[in-house]
Amino acid sequence: MTAAVPVAVAALLAAGGPAAGPVGTPGASARPAPAGSAPAGSASAGAPGAGDPYFPLAGNGGYHVSHYDLTLRYDPDSRHLDGTAVLTARATQRLTRFDLDLKGLDVTGVLVDHVKAAHRRDGQELVVTPRAALRAGHRFQVTVTYSGTPEPVTDPDGSPDGWIPTDDGAFVAGEPQGAMTWFPANNHPLDKASYDFTITVPQGRTAVANGVFLGSRTAHARTTYRWRQTEPMAAYLATATVGKFHIEQYTTRDGIEVYNAVDPREAADAAPVLKQLPSVLRWESRLFGPYPFRAAGSIVDHAPDVGYALETQTRPVYDSAPDLSTLVHESAHQWFGDSVSLTRWQDIWLNEGFATYAEWLYAEQHGGPGAQHEFDALYARPASDGLWAFPPGDPGSGQHIFAAPVYARGAMTLHELRRAVGDPAFFRILRAWASDHRDGHGTTAQFTALAERVSGKDLDTLFRTWLHTPGKPARP
Repeated sequence: MTAAVPVAVAALLAAGGPAAGPVGTPGASARPAPAGSAPAGSASAGAPGAGDPYFPLAGNGGYHVSHYDLTLRYDPDSRHLDGTAVLTARATQRLTRFDLDLKGLDVTGVLVDHVKAAHRRDGQELVVTPRAALRAGHRFQVTVTYSGTPEPVTDPDGSPDGWIPTDDGAFVAGEPQGAMTWFPANNHPLDKASYDFTITVPQGRTAVANGVFLGSRTAHARTTYRWRQTEPMAAYLATATVGKFHIEQYTTRDGIEVYNAVDPREAADAAPVLKQLPSVLRWESRLFGPYPFRAAGSIVDHAPDVGYALETQTRPVYDSAPDLSTLVHESAHQWFGDSVSLTRWQDIWLNEGFATYAEWLYAEQHGGPGAQHEFDALYARPASDGLWAFPPGDPGSGQHIFAAPVYARGAMTLHELRRAVGDPAFFRILRAWASDHRDGHGTTAQFTALAERVSGKDLDTLFRTWLHTPGKPARP
């Protein structure tokens, strides 16, 4: 889903083509200037998109959201959602109007700084016109009340994305477009924010979101759950999954608050894998640096029509009991994709290639086949295979961002880097990438520059061949 993950490299490549669905204090690189900004002092509308060529209407220009406060009420039987979203934002230009991404729900009111604002719908855009223009640098609040029956969007690869109804609630996974199906957002990874969630559901259902669980309260046959995600998060990584779950809570010896929610139908298969989550996080912390969040966990739903898992921040959501490779993959995304986010979807290999290579490394260090074995098995595929259909550094469109080259050839790129620079430099590069860009963003150009700086080697040919050249590379 960007977040969506293949269960394993072998499964991902079985058809030789696209995966079934999506599979993750800011530094200097943390936030490029929002697209659509205008010079200070000019009266202007914010752009209806963040400038991403793969998803032109995703995100918006003219402002940055620092916090979302989402209050939701969901009835799984009627599939009706009532919501109030309070966005705290800062204008990055003078704004006469601005857009929010919101698809398919009925808006009943919009306030800007507690004053009624005009609004209209234009496809997936909610166009807001405040009573008075907002000056550049002004910090403001937008309150949107809305309701309706949320429906998922269909991604270019055919997978469902967003608020996906299930037989007992909803599987909520937003990569790359789906956040707009359940709350108004600046829906591009460029714009990261903290979140508060207050979610009310019928008694007997559980609502699980991101970050730290703050508690629940039951009254009048309904239970309200409160969650807080303090570290910056892209909108597509937010979740509010609802269902009948068995709950497990504990704190790891490293002080990470773990909350697992498991559909009883998946509990027996999920238990032995989820038991390994603390050890997986410790292992990844040794390789990639300290775990970047206060909370962790898993949401294991029974959602047979979804077909993927997603690295929703702090608490990946799985459509069924995951295997260990999938758990490793989604956990690795907490570093690569969640803490360090994309600036454009073209660079999705920075998420999926890294998480796939984490699977290889885990197997290598836990008695399984080594990364070289995985590389060789993939390289043996003929030049006509879907693995070589396009270079991972430029999939070409949103249709291909979850296809085999992004995952497997992306991982092969990292293995070639490891062979070229040696293990000590390679693992210093991974740790520096996660540390230097923590809570922020990164680009392929920044990663390649880091690799050259840390290793002291000219790596232009390697990255050009494996990331940017069409077809099967010559034998390394």
